[in-house]
Amino acid sequence: MNSPATQLSSPSIDDCRALIARGMDRVDDLIRYRLASEVVLINQLSAYIIGSGGKRLRPQLVLLAAGACGLDGNTEAHPVTVAAIIEFIHTATLLHDDVVDASELRRGQDTANAVWGNEAAVLVGDFLYSRSFEMMVDVHSLEVMSILASTTNRIAEGEVMQLLNVREPGVSEAQYIEVIEAKTARLFQAATELGAVLAGQSMPIRSALASYGMHLGTAFQIADDVLDYQSDSGTMGKNIGDDLGEGKTTLPLIYAMRDGTDEQAQMISSVIREGGLQCLPDVLEVIRQTNALDKSMDRARESAEAAIATLSEVPESSHRDALERIARYSVERAY
Repeated sequence: MNSPATQLSSPSIDDCRALIARGMDRVDDLIRYRLASEVVLINQLSAYIIGSGGKRLRPQLVLLAAGACGLDGNTEAHPVTVAAIIEFIHTATLLHDDVVDASELRRGQDTANAVWGNEAAVLVGDFLYSRSFEMMVDVHSLEVMSILASTTNRIAEGEVMQLLNVREPGVSEAQYIEVIEAKTARLFQAATELGAVLAGQSMPIRSALASYGMHLGTAFQIADDVLDYQSDSGTMGKNIGDDLGEGKTTLPLIYAMRDGTDEQAQMISSVIREGGLQCLPDVLEVIRQTNALDKSMDRARESAEAAIATLSEVPESSHRDALERIARYSVERAY
């Protein structure tokens, strides 16, 4: 059972977006404008993946963090540009991820690689990366470029680390956290830190918002990995057990092997090595018996609470409150 300190209410984030609605409309307009290319396939594939129903959470974080630091993301140009850049980088990683994972379903629809093929998906992902760096010049800030360059580099390192861990049942919790901090949380960190940088905030506030983003991204990814064993394609937008089929040793499996019997741990280890979903019901039963999902969510809540705690350095405002609500949402969402 969770302690009162970790029982977070289930909030909506609609009111968070309402604070930055005009800014997000401008982000969407800029995304559509900067996606334009003379190459028809780029237009088709980019529009398909960008318009596939994502939450646009990372761009929202840029605008909310800027707002929490006194810079209006609804009217100022640079936060909107950086928010669009963050979304382009995120979308590029999704395109490449789906190719590496041989995924066929994302957000409830066919992946771009399933529709157009791996080659097209990889190359359009490259286009989005290059377009995002082209847009960085518009911000006229070497500091912004430095943060985004190091972020994309770290994301790539995280992807390689995850690739090395595929079909490796001996991945430790520390190794798992290192991977998700690199491949997922680092972009969250960049989004919130850049909001503070654009606002010219002091180092303590900038560091606090960077830490908030790292903790938030960690909580978000752990919750995602739990949902992989709870949701179906109609809810989560992908098939239950996809991570297991791809040989990924995520936190629920780490806890199930740690807390199950030797026989159960050996069975899960074998499934991870061999891949496939033939033994999914058996794995799900061990996960249930060991309460691995609840334990994983407790770890996610720890990160969410850590994210909220960092906000004490940020002046009180409706934007700061929205960042707190998003941290709570990250571990209470159903998809």
